[in-house]
Amino acid sequence: MLDLSRLNPEQLAAVKHTEGALLVLAGAGSGKTGVITYRIAHLILNKKVPADRVLAVTFTNKASKEMKERVEHLVGRKESKGIVLSTFHSLGVRVLKRDIERLGYKKNFSIYSTADQVGLVRQIVREVNTDSRKYDAESIIWRISGAKNKLIPPGRYAPNPLDDIDMMAALVYPRYQSALKAFNAIDFDDIIMLTAELLQHHPPVLKHWQERFSYIMVDEYQDTNSSQYLLVNLLAAGCGNLCVVGDDDQSIYGWRGADVGNILDFEKDFKGCRTIKLEQNYRSTGNILEAANSVIGNNKVRKAKRLWTASGQGPLIDLCIVQDDEEEATSVVERIQLERFKKDAPYSQFAILYRTNAQSRAFEEQLRFEDIPYVLVGGTQFFERKEVKDSLSYLKVIANPLDEVALLRIVNFPRRGIGDSTVIRINQWSLEKEIPLFEAFSRADEIEGISDAIKEKVHAFHRTLLDAADSFKAEGGLAERGKALFERLKIEEEIFRTIDDQKAARRKVENVEQIINSMAAYEERVPQATLGGFIEKVSLMDEDRFSGKDKKDHGKDAVTLMSLHSSKGLEFPFVFLVGMEDEILPHKRAIYEDDSIDEERRLCYVGITRARQQLVMTRTLFRKKYGKLEERVPSRFLEEIPGTVLNVQQSGVAREVTPEEAEKSAEDFFAKMKAMMG
Repeated sequence: MLDLSRLNPEQLAAVKHTEGALLVLAGAGSGKTGVITYRIAHLILNKKVPADRVLAVTFTNKASKEMKERVEHLVGRKESKGIVLSTFHSLGVRVLKRDIERLGYKKNFSIYSTADQVGLVRQIVREVNTDSRKYDAESIIWRISGAKNKLIPPGRYAPNPLDDIDMMAALVYPRYQSALKAFNAIDFDDIIMLTAELLQHHPPVLKHWQERFSYIMVDEYQDTNSSQYLLVNLLAAGCGNLCVVGDDDQSIYGWRGADVGNILDFEKDFKGCRTIKLEQNYRSTGNILEAANSVIGNNKVRKAKRLWTASGQGPLIDLCIVQDDEEEATSVVERIQLERFKKDAPYSQFAILYRTNAQSRAFEEQLRFEDIPYVLVGGTQFFERKEVKDSLSYLKVIANPLDEVALLRIVNFPRRGIGDSTVIRINQWSLEKEIPLFEAFSRADEIEGISDAIKEKVHAFHRTLLDAADSFKAEGGLAERGKALFERLKIEEEIFRTIDDQKAARRKVENVEQIINSMAAYEERVPQATLGGFIEKVSLMDEDRFSGKDKKDHGKDAVTLMSLHSSKGLEFPFVFLVGMEDEILPHKRAIYEDDSIDEERRLCYVGITRARQQLVMTRTLFRKKYGKLEERVPSRFLEEIPGTVLNVQQSGVAREVTPEEAEKSAEDFFAKMKAMMG
């Protein structure tokens, strides 16, 4: 039997309620991951549910991996074998791999990364508009992504006639989808949208997956969008045993399509469901929680809950008022040095959180000046680096010859003297003949206007790909074959030949080497590993960049700099929440949009609840804009924090205030703020 004695009463109730619909409202730091894993273990060990009848879905590979490790620790690897602990996208791929042919695709489809999407959209924009430079491909992709998340197909896309980008997106969207299908490719939004389409319109497919799972759990339910919502509801309609875990107070991804209404309306969608609130916090001090509760309590549309802790009040929250953004950075870095000296705390215990990435500049410069190591979360991810994408494109084409974006990427990498005009001519000929581009390369002899010398280069390129494909047909040996391919292509020589900075070239070569290391690691983990499986794994890793939720383990002692959006799910002993000013937090755009203020307040709440021991908030009296100082207005969220939990500091002079002084000071302070705001 599973020992459940470590759980508090609310956690225990959530674990033991297994039949029917269950909404677990899990406040920040309330141990929700433990509840999910104990619930899975309870089903397997105590309820004797076969592991392969349990489905648990979350948003990131990191969360899924952590959940799997915890479940294995509780029930053992043998007993947990077969359980599906998956991200939404991995689950979608699992469904599509079985039945995507019903939608007119082949089973060896490719999954396009953001860079692949950008390349394809740019090509389409050039085809439909001569002045293509005025249209940003990423913005068009964003509109298309938003439509897919709302399950809006190309034929029902209704653009805003006053928005040029939206109008162009309406032109691009149907062509983009047609091109993807012709290339036997899908993008990340398609993974969920097509999965929902399969389940909704193909009853045998829906029946198969409904019968497969008897118990379904969804983590971070407040972050689901319309397509994910439909997917969950379709699957759960079979067994009826759906448990969703989340916190509407931490719904901060509305700009990316997340619909907080999904969790707010769960009790309406599932009549008779049980709701359990996890309000005991195991992370933060009482003063930090008092501030968090007070701020988020001002949101009118929310599920009422109040975090509490048995760990004591802890130190007051420091509110540092400084002259400008440069002094803000200096004071924060000095405080880090002081705390490090006083408490012998490693740099990794400190985090600087900001609303916009532009705020990081001053802190980066000051940290560099003081020779303090730091990690800036949000840099270019490994599989998005150019040399990595170029090298991986060979493997993608070998796995799926219809992947024309990857094929076009490698025509001249390494350089082989096949010019753009030749590629355009071959591409046009393939369209005229209605054949795949890969086949057109093999028939270059039939294409007029290409010299014999160039035709030979085209044939040599095609033969290289065919030979490589032959070498990868057998199972196993992926890393060895990959290494041999990259050596045969002379990728290392190409990098050193085209980059003057030898140190930079070496770093790029090392990145290419890491692809081989990744292939080797994949072979060790996966029996009967195939190239297609490796490419699928790599493509799904892009999902974490896409969701914005996974944070790297950098493995070194460094201060963390990150946006508030990136900080969700993390915690640090010392947190600096900087830029507590109107037009920063809340963001300027949100001030004029009533609905957006609630999400900005949730963002502030998330930032506050990242702190375990000490929270420091900063605001400036002035801030530089185009090199000139402008007077700043304190964040309206500061007014919502009780003065009794604040230790106000100005220009480096600090003192604790009595409750009476704090109340009067706060009244004067915010009366002035209101006067400034009119």
